Amino acid sequence: MAKGDREKRRGERRVLTALSVNLGNAKGVTRDVSASGIFFETDAMYTLGNPVSFTVEFDSAAGKMLLNCRGDIVRLEPRGTLVGVAVKIIESTMELA
Repeated sequence: MAKGDREKRRGERRVLTALSVNLGNAKGVTRDVSASGIFFETDAMYTLGNPVSFTVEFDSAAGKMLLNCRGDIVRLEPRGTLVGVAVKIIESTMELA
């Protein structure tokens, strides 16, 4: 599938970025983020279709921010000792760290 076709299917523009992800009992690093989804890599084990909650930390003009998210796992990609996790974001809130 061509890159343009994938982006049309996703419906949202993705931004390639490496941000810290806190998964509660595990950590991860984002690879890309959009308004409706996120893809991150972690060494934790997840199951396709399950819900997941996580926090993404990033810097802004106002200081460190936390994006608290709840979503559903829509894709898993084995990547050596890590797994890539694609999540459709269902709910999110933002706060100063």
